[in-house]
Amino acid sequence: MVKIYRISGKIFLKKGEPIIFRKEYKALKPEHALEILYSEFGGRYKVKRSRIKILNIEEIRLEDVTDPILKKLVTA
Repeated sequence: MVKIYRISGKIFLKKGEPIIFRKEYKALKPEHALEILYSEFGGRYKVKRSRIKILNIEEIRLEDVTDPILKKLVTA
């Protein structure tokens, strides 16, 4: 059964304040969701994994999904 995980944390870029994020992913395990996040942020921000600090990973219910694209995918 596929689950939804919400990951929150900070990205420390070379200059300026850290970027705070909260993302939701569909995955089998929390480790899989974390791997998707590292891949996405590495491609988007060109930041290494060591510069991404994960604060929280939690499994959420389908009703609690806030990402409209993900909500459409899991309810279809």
